[in-house]
Amino acid sequence: MSDEFIVLVNRVVVPLGLIAIMFSMGLSLRPREFAEVARNPRAVLGGLFGQLVLLPPLAVAVAALFRLPPAMAAGLFILAICPGGITSNAITYAAKANVALAVVLTTVSSLITVFTIPPLLNWALSHYFVAGEVPPLSVPATMRQLAQMTLAPILAGMLVNRLWPDAAARLTVWLRPASLIVLIAVIAFAVLASVELVLANLLQAGPAAYLLNAASMALGLGIAALLRLERNDSLTVAIEVGIHNATMATFLSLSVLKEMALAITPTIYGIIMIVNAGLLVRWLRRRAPAAAAAA
Repeated sequence: MSDEFIVLVNRVVVPLGLIAIMFSMGLSLRPREFAEVARNPRAVLGGLFGQLVLLPPLAVAVAALFRLPPAMAAGLFILAICPGGITSNAITYAAKANVALAVVLTTVSSLITVFTIPPLLNWALSHYFVAGEVPPLSVPATMRQLAQMTLAPILAGMLVNRLWPDAAARLTVWLRPASLIVLIAVIAFAVLASVELVLANLLQAGPAAYLLNAASMALGLGIAALLRLERNDSLTVAIEVGIHNATMATFLSLSVLKEMALAITPTIYGIIMIVNAGLLVRWLRRRAPAAAAAA
């Protein structure tokens, strides 16, 4: 894979893919989705607390537990500070859980992380890398880039949905699957572009990524149990806390920081999170009839 092609993908394809995903999210936003905040505030606040507050220190703890090298540890942290992705909405829909709650959690976390990611990322780089090896990062410039990649497309999608609802509905039909294809393509590119790095570090980064994902979904289930949420809401919170915007993590690693090594852990996590979410859904579906029979 030539350097020119890698630069083209990092600077054009990944950013455009992220914009398409966020625009698709905005297209599907309607007032009834945001009514979920008033109807179910505990689930919304619990999911956001798990995503935005508990997950970053959990990633730091997992990286320390496995003694990950700086680039892998920073990559794991980058993934943890990213918001939920549209993939989580698709999985929630397939699981027949609370899609409205999933959409609200993904949207609100995407808006909040525009302002939280740059300072947290700046801390992680200075924490994991020694002086002279820190990838250059401008907090204001990164905040501006994230706003262009997330806020603007979401607002544009919402505007289209408001002014031309029929067109928005038609666009959503093919943009949603296209967004999943973009996610898969970005992960595949990251694997191909850094295949030697991924294979060389798979045994070290893989278990850490797996533990973070499993612990994240368990954390979501624990929060739901403490808040006494119903089954569908509990499943939704677990999925939202465990599934992250891997495309954004790749964008931050490759397009903003321009460090291929930082993309190793998010790439592995992007594959693991989909598999684990599917296993969680199957497990909870099998538990539901047994619990009903016992009751």
